Amino acid sequence: METPYFEIPCVILCGGKSSRMGEDKALLPFSNYPTLSQFQYERLKPFFKEIYLSSKTDKFNFEKNLILDKENIHSPMVALKNIFETLKNEDKIFIITVDTPFVKIETIEKIINNSQEYSITVAKTEKTHNLCGLFHKSCLSFINKMLEEDIHKVGFLLKNSATKELQFEDEDEFLNMNNKDEYLKAKSIIS
Repeated sequence: METPYFEIPCVILCGGKSSRMGEDKALLPFSNYPTLSQFQYERLKPFFKEIYLSSKTDKFNFEKNLILDKENIHSPMVALKNIFETLKNEDKIFIITVDTPFVKIETIEKIINNSQEYSITVAKTEKTHNLCGLFHKSCLSFINKMLEEDIHKVGFLLKNSATKELQFEDEDEFLNMNNKDEYLKAKSIIS
């Protein structure tokens, strides 16, 4: 099988508060990498035109492209706005969170290949994975409107945009490390 290559950038979201984890999950060791963020960055880098980390600060100890989010509020909507304003020449951007390290390249390829007619195309299993998908820059005006009205829910953006939820069966592929138990489960899967 030919290795896919996507002519779009990928942005890994690393700016969350990690309050349920109790420490910054982007900086937790993972697999044979010193941090989860470096694991995700190196894992996805060969498949995209460019790859970036989105964060509040440069807390990373490796060579990377960084999109700094200077807003005081921790909000994925603020991050999305900042990403589209920084990468203003890009029509489409693949967005993924740092804490979902098992999303397969084939899954990403399927999302990208099924995104043509939509503003947003995201993965769905039993639940919708709001921040694992392709976002088109046409979303930016609605994101700005949402932020003016102090609305920060990604689900609200999806409901009010031309969104495609693409069905996948493997729930474990979308394991999201929000707490210590999920982190330990992910570490046991990767080892």
